[in-house]
Amino acid sequence: MNDAPEQFHGPPPVAGMVGERLVRITDEIEWAAVSPRQITAGEWQRFEEYLKEIFEALGLAAESAATADTPRRFLRALFDATSGYEGDEKLVTAFETECHGGSDCRISQIVEGPIPFFSLCEHHSLPFFGKAYVGYIAHEHILGLSKLTRLVRLFARRFSMQERIGRQLAESLQQILQPHGVAVHLEAVHLCTQMRGVREIESSTRTTHWRGTYDEDPQLRAEFFTLCGQRGPAGLG
Repeated sequence: MNDAPEQFHGPPPVAGMVGERLVRITDEIEWAAVSPRQITAGEWQRFEEYLKEIFEALGLAAESAATADTPRRFLRALFDATSGYEGDEKLVTAFETECHGGSDCRISQIVEGPIPFFSLCEHHSLPFFGKAYVGYIAHEHILGLSKLTRLVRLFARRFSMQERIGRQLAESLQQILQPHGVAVHLEAVHLCTQMRGVREIESSTRTTHWRGTYDEDPQLRAEFFTLCGQRGPAGLG
């Protein structure tokens, strides 16, 4: 075990309004770390000791050269994998679009994907991972494509469920952009089914969320699935 465990306070605060509080913009990536989690060195040491006790009870030889630092490494990995709790999607910057009410505005969609994501199932704290496709039909504002990737990772890096990540993405894009429509499709493999009793090897789960024009236009939905590389909407919720 480390004699001097690290003290993790997370990155410094960032950009824009967080509730009623104004925070400062210092770097374009810092919007994803506006509420850093405070863990003291004493707490960190205590958590490592708990993990060491658990790992030993499960059969790990925790005093070997290879495993002496396993509790610390596991705790750090868990901390990094849940960094999405430090972010605030409301700080994502939107830009004005060139759509000014023309006939093309309600059918021209922007789709980004596949966006790889990794998350932890809140029921078993085991990973699920896959790819996301995010689409929207711009109205008065658009997002940079990198912001769509960051939004996916912001929501995925938490204890969560696949359905919730998709719903959060759709609702956030609706609030940030006020677009004509939003579509989110996620496909993931869940280790909680493959490492435990169920063991549905090579299985994957698909979820899709619609908002606005996508609800009304089956041709638009079909085009979205084509851009996602899917065969079609059959069997997708």
